[in-house]
Amino acid sequence: MPVTEQKARTAFESAELIYNKHQVEQALDQMAALITADTKDENPILMCVMNGGMIPLGMLLPRLPFLLRVDYLHATRYRERTFGTDLEWKQHNSLPLKGESVIVVDDILDEGYTLEAIKAHCLAAGARRVMTAVLVEKEHSRGTEFEADYVGLMAPDRYLFGYGMDFKGYWRNADGIYAIQED
Repeated sequence: MPVTEQKARTAFESAELIYNKHQVEQALDQMAALITADTKDENPILMCVMNGGMIPLGMLLPRLPFLLRVDYLHATRYRERTFGTDLEWKQHNSLPLKGESVIVVDDILDEGYTLEAIKAHCLAAGARRVMTAVLVEKEHSRGTEFEADYVGLMAPDRYLFGYGMDFKGYWRNADGIYAIQED
């Protein structure tokens, strides 16, 4: 069931700021430096995981001073809910991946199922190397043992929004990372 605009506003007003804009920008700078050091000579494909990955990727791109290409795919477990279920593929990548170096960029690593499946998809499509970059990784022991190659920030095991992460479809555009108060 979609959330009302008023409930989305109330969620923002009662949310706790976990990381402010300056802290997120610093994390993006650090991620970009590591990605540049590791892949600047590989002409990688940066693969955006829609919708959450669009803001982290968009903010990383001008920080990456090397030749690269951009593509996207859309796989989701949340579908505007605050919990994940089965993985739904909405769109596969359009660039061929055979022999390519791929960096999958997403907003958050929570339980790892989505990124694990996307990495397996890229490898099955013939990618030579697949790395993953997430703006935020949650601190908990649920899910898979999947580890991202590049992590901007560690966050508590709460429902987060901002910088690509949403609260039931809203607040991907928040200029900080917030944790909602659970119902």
